[in-house]
Amino acid sequence: MSCGAQRVGGTSPGRAPTKEDQAILDKVKDAFVKQSGTNPSTFKAVLVSTQVVAGTNYFFKVETGVNTYSHVKVFVPLPQKNEGPSLTALQMNKTKDDKLFYF
Repeated sequence: MSCGAQRVGGTSPGRAPTKEDQAILDKVKDAFVKQSGTNPSTFKAVLVSTQVVAGTNYFFKVETGVNTYSHVKVFVPLPQKNEGPSLTALQMNKTKDDKLFYF
């Protein structure tokens, strides 16, 4: 296994988000607003890590305002489940420099 490779059951190294990643995050924004009790001025993925399970867990570092960040965990089930992404956890009051890891 090369350095930086994803371990079985582990999370991938953080990477720059793609348009597809942002689209997944956008689908859980309403749930984020409801669970966090906030209405962020921005909701932009700045870092993403994934974990393959019976579907995929996405761990996002999200810019939610000026110098304001949250960590957001989203579960995307396998395609045959015919279900969309769901917000499964969030961590508020993060900084740009906080490490993104499994939670």
